[in-house]
Amino acid sequence: MGNINLDTDFYESEDPIWNPALLTIPVPGIRRMVNLAADLDDVIHLSIGQPDFKPPGHVIQAGVDALNAGQTGYTMDAGLPELLEALADYYSTRYGRPLSPENLMITTGATEAIYLALTATSAPGREFIVPDPSFMLYGPLIRMNGGTVKSIATRAENDHQLDPQEVIDAMGPNTFAVVLNSPSNPTGTIYPRETIEAIVEEAAYRGIHVISDEVYDHLIYDGREYPSVLSCCSDLDHVMVISSFSKTFSMAGMRVGWLIGSQGAIKKLRRYHMFTTTVANTPCQWAGVAALRGSNNFIDAMVEEYQQRRDRLVELVEQTPHLTGYRPEGAFYLFPSLPEGVDGANVALKMLRETGVCTISGDTFGEAGKSALRISYSTSLDQIEEAFERIIPWMKKQNFS
Repeated sequence: MGNINLDTDFYESEDPIWNPALLTIPVPGIRRMVNLAADLDDVIHLSIGQPDFKPPGHVIQAGVDALNAGQTGYTMDAGLPELLEALADYYSTRYGRPLSPENLMITTGATEAIYLALTATSAPGREFIVPDPSFMLYGPLIRMNGGTVKSIATRAENDHQLDPQEVIDAMGPNTFAVVLNSPSNPTGTIYPRETIEAIVEEAAYRGIHVISDEVYDHLIYDGREYPSVLSCCSDLDHVMVISSFSKTFSMAGMRVGWLIGSQGAIKKLRRYHMFTTTVANTPCQWAGVAALRGSNNFIDAMVEEYQQRRDRLVELVEQTPHLTGYRPEGAFYLFPSLPEGVDGANVALKMLRETGVCTISGDTFGEAGKSALRISYSTSLDQIEEAFERIIPWMKKQNFS
């Protein structure tokens, strides 16, 4: 391999063999940090964005039973009928609006659902409004298909809330869609119902789509009710909602997600889906049926544990020099700010090398996060405590003036 740097050369090469659209895809900041951490000893990860719980036993058993029963072939392209029925029933009950299996399509994780929703709609001349910071997939997927991104910056001092009027003011003749992610990765922010309703109502009036990534929709703290786009829209004609089992039931590696939309949109996206992954993992779709048909005890216990971790992490960040935090209301992330002008990527890298604590630099998630870090609390309280026993004295020694 010579001196090739696999983290950069593939992405930055202008060799004509590669589609030029690849140049719109940045080097993944999360992978870069995790790869660097792999070469170090005694690393504490506050970087990983997946639950540290085992899935419920009955969910695992349902997947095993499906394998033993020979359920290893392709499903229908839209997904396992039993899972589509279970999801339609679940969402109809949760949000009090009737959904049919024809409003749903099963995908290989939420990642494929995001890919389908954005690449099937992005095109030259179409503009997408995206919060900044936001999950790192949105912008590149839009740009690689010729679309443009109009960013709406959020700030830690405002709990990274999205100003609905700012979003509405950003809508123009070329605006095709608004991309929402609540609770947010990387901020953990939940947009209140009035924000969602204002954006959805104005978007519907203007014929603008709303694409809502709701994969953290069950990781909600302080007894809050979750305001899904599904509960804030009058119809699904300009709405697509994405979710998965990955966070809710700790099934990240099982790769089962879904997309909810109008029947017309689902028909079009099914055709596109057949040329990407064809179908999602069949035994794991059966595991998903078991997850939906079972009790919520697993979710309730997980949310209680995450809320305790959240509370302690907020306290620790408050005690840390040079970090400005807030109180996230969902997901398992905190996105504290560093002093203005400080390069978060340099801080994350130096802190990893000198303390062995791995965080993710904020610029991974957009321009507004350049002076920030993403901290994940999807790890034990003991690990969080130990991490800050290293971070706090290290931060005290830093001079960012």
